[in-house]
Amino acid sequence: MNDAPNSMRSNWTLPEGLVYLNHGSFGPSPKVVQQARTRWFEELESQPMQFLVRRTESELDTTCEELGQFIGCDADDVLLVDNASFAMNIAANSVDLKAGAEVLTTNHEYGSVLRLWRKVCKDAGAKLVVQRLADPLTTPEEFVDRFFEGATDRTRVIVISHVTSPTAAVFPVEEICRRARQQKIMTVIDGPHAVAMLPLNMRRIDCDFYAASCHKWLSAPFGSGFLYVKRRWQQTLRPNLISWGGSLSGRASHWKDEFRWIGTRDPSAMIAVRDAIRFLTDYGIKRFRDETTELASYVRQQVEARTACKVIVPPEWSRSMVSFRLPDDGVEAPKHGYLDPVQGRLQDYQIEAPVTNWNGQRLLRVSCYLYNDRADVDHLCDALAEILGNG
Repeated sequence: MNDAPNSMRSNWTLPEGLVYLNHGSFGPSPKVVQQARTRWFEELESQPMQFLVRRTESELDTTCEELGQFIGCDADDVLLVDNASFAMNIAANSVDLKAGAEVLTTNHEYGSVLRLWRKVCKDAGAKLVVQRLADPLTTPEEFVDRFFEGATDRTRVIVISHVTSPTAAVFPVEEICRRARQQKIMTVIDGPHAVAMLPLNMRRIDCDFYAASCHKWLSAPFGSGFLYVKRRWQQTLRPNLISWGGSLSGRASHWKDEFRWIGTRDPSAMIAVRDAIRFLTDYGIKRFRDETTELASYVRQQVEARTACKVIVPPEWSRSMVSFRLPDDGVEAPKHGYLDPVQGRLQDYQIEAPVTNWNGQRLLRVSCYLYNDRADVDHLCDALAEILGNG
């Protein structure tokens, strides 16, 4: 990778001196996407009646068409929502679980997703089965075999990440969905980190639901996400919020109606998803993936070489994001209000990178985006070496 200064950073509004390594949590949009959202918002504010009643549905349809092409599905099968949590709640609240049924997931899943499905299972008298996977992960074949050891004749739903949030591992969801179909098990994929980071094709994955945020690796505005829904389930979906439903513009009834008009809202973030797609497409989506994955590989090499942190998953399981186990460092917590002292200390070096607790282990996760370069990684390593006392 070129060690020259990163010219792509000028496309973002990040403050000078900030090393932002947390695109996986909150991915800021490039200027052109911010400007596009602003234009949509100004149109809304200039004539709300015209925009909300007569234009919003058609503009959202256009975005669904472009998003559908990007993720490999028909526009009618994808619903624009606020974020992956919103999408996952729709899926979870629409599943008809019976007492005694089981929902199978893994110990790598996002905390709020586990919390949601625990509640859904409790309310239904069902059981959430959290399958513990091999550590470290070995091969996709062994992964799938071990995961399905947790399935029984009572398993009705599988909930699994495409790219895990705490451990930054890419799971073989296509094979999981294939085997689930053989066993007549519904599949719900949690995919906010996969959008743009990986090539997506919903037809090939063939899951029942796919929940995602667009503000992460796609770099769309905050407040944009989607739920892909297989057609057999579209008419049975239950909205999280009951409002008028129906079409404001008087169109024929559609399964998305209950989810589009849920009261007055600003749709500009969802409409601008197509501007984010165009930004990455113009840059070169393969080039984007190759460069961010290569930089993540450099992160892996340098952090392990220069600090006591150890990578959590093998390199063949990762792409643009990598997680490390932190040592038991005894670092004194700073007065920043952070739950983890290392994350707070990193802010003293103008570095933003999250530290989470995963199954009793403290993980530092580093995201690599187009505005990052090797100098950012070197600065992170210098800071960690000083903070952990092994520099």
